[in-house]
Amino acid sequence: LQKFLILLHVTTSVVVGKTLMILFPEAMKRYILKQGEKSRMNENPKFSYENWGPTFFSFKYLLFVLKVKWKRLEDEAYEGHAAPNTPVVTFNGEVCHVFDFMQDNRPLILNFGSCT
Repeated sequence: LQKFLILLHVTTSVVVGKTLMILFPEAMKRYILKQGEKSRMNENPKFSYENWGPTFFSFKYLLFVLKVKWKRLEDEAYEGHAAPNTPVVTFNGEVCHVFDFMQDNRPLILNFGSCT
């Protein structure tokens, strides 16, 4: 159900955004550039709006946003619910998941620290 609601929301946003880009191209360009200021991508002189602006609200954009949002569903943790089985990378570069380290009924303890 969550994936369907995300699909509905993102698809609606893309359709509305694409329609606005067609009807009001200059206003949407200003809006997208304003959003780019928040991420500071406008500060790179070699990265102009013409390189990335037209990709907003495209089919590839839709698929990318859906992929990211659906992936984030797996990473959310809620009190009283099962923990997410987040991917991790071992010291030798092998990709596995947190639950791979569980043994029988023993509790799994994760310790986070800095290696610097």
